[in-house]
Amino acid sequence: MKWYTIKKIFFLGIFLLQLSFTANAETKYDKKIDRYKNNWQKLIPTHTKLQFAGSMGLLSTGIGWDYGKHNQWETDVLFGFIPHYSDRAKATFTVKQNYMPWNINLGKNFSMEPLACGIYINTVLDGDFWVKEPDRYPQGYYNFSTKIRSNIFVGQRFTYNLPANKRYLTKAVTFFYEISSSDVYIISAFSNSYLKPEDYLHLSLGIKLQIL
Repeated sequence: MKWYTIKKIFFLGIFLLQLSFTANAETKYDKKIDRYKNNWQKLIPTHTKLQFAGSMGLLSTGIGWDYGKHNQWETDVLFGFIPHYSDRAKATFTVKQNYMPWNINLGKNFSMEPLACGIYINTVLDGDFWVKEPDRYPQGYYNFSTKIRSNIFVGQRFTYNLPANKRYLTKAVTFFYEISSSDVYIISAFSNSYLKPEDYLHLSLGIKLQIL
């Protein structure tokens, strides 16, 4: 075999090896970029909500995310307001975790979630409320925070899935109701037998617009 033929084969091998390394590098880079994009896409809200009452203000609205194998989990971030509280209206902020274990198809684009349950933490965005008991009160006078409330709820949901040719900004509309109670109300219910369910349970209504 002639020397120049050996050189051609050698340089061809080097060239092919470089192409292989470049292809592998591009593949790793593309995978990293795909993961990067997917992580950011997960932050895009999948729905909006409007809720009336529920110990989080007269009206609350915000955004949320659906996830899980069957979208049975939701996390919501809501802002609300309490009108005419003491001398002025006050704003509220709520983080809410929802769980819907079952979904029943009712036909004709309607479905039902017979059980919706979860927890949420609510705070009043105002300096008149406090997390730690102020010095002006005797020690132990209040054994709880007036600024932060933990709540639990149960309820049901009814959903209408819009036909594909009628979708504009939303693909489904869900109406729901919830019965909730806060940590303070639950403690009061157990320690005060004279209280009735209507004293520590609250009804709220809401609507969810499914975007994605």
